[in-house]
Amino acid sequence: MFALSSHNLLIYDRFSFSSHDRAAMSNDIVTADITRRRPGNLAQSLVDDVCRMISQGVVKPGDKLPTELELMAVGGVSRATVREALSRLQVSGIVETRRGIGTFVLNVPGSTVSRLDPATIVTLQDVIAILDVRISFEIEAAGLAALRRSDDQLACIEDALKRFEQASDTSGSIVSDFQFHLQIAQASNNRYFADIITHFGTSMFPRARLDTVAIARLDRQQKHERLVREHAHIFEAVARCDYDAARAAMRIHLANSRARVVKAHEDLSI
Repeated sequence: MFALSSHNLLIYDRFSFSSHDRAAMSNDIVTADITRRRPGNLAQSLVDDVCRMISQGVVKPGDKLPTELELMAVGGVSRATVREALSRLQVSGIVETRRGIGTFVLNVPGSTVSRLDPATIVTLQDVIAILDVRISFEIEAAGLAALRRSDDQLACIEDALKRFEQASDTSGSIVSDFQFHLQIAQASNNRYFADIITHFGTSMFPRARLDTVAIARLDRQQKHERLVREHAHIFEAVARCDYDAARAAMRIHLANSRARVVKAHEDLSI
């Protein structure tokens, strides 16, 4: 369990591992410094704390994270903050949440790319800038995926597409959307594409970062069916091993996303 000491240390003791791990664990208590919480950025602070614990080996791939209630007690934060932090960790490929079981560590946070703080992406202009960056590298990643993907990688892309198509809410669609783009990057078999997307996380997506008014405007424009079709065109080109078509499909998808954001920006400026 977790407990916060008077010395602002995170006390970590035997928290909810698998039955095999629990049997093998000693009663040793491991301590790790916890970051002072920054007002307005509590979720990212919690993400940073968990990443640091994983990097230091306090928690290892395959281990189960504490419950939401335990994380709330440790950080002195709300359930909504904990869920936002876990969502960021999940879409970054660091943890996996299994319904009714808990959240498990998948990977050690990478250090190839400096992590982008999602708290710095707060305006429509910021989102447009991120889309410009994505256009610069995701188009080529899609083309390379068409040339280099394996059958297993193609199956992962198709699974992500199906999950996106079935997503029934904004939160679910953001996670499945991220997974689709991540699977495309991984199928390029160039790990740096995947590293960049992983470190952007859900901050890549306009509906994850825009304020309520902007989201409402974009939701009318970004019909789910249209996005599904755009994703399907990318998948089909990758499946055919068509380099040019995959690049074109990704370019159209990202350009359309950028155009929708720009349109929302123009509407808000009126």
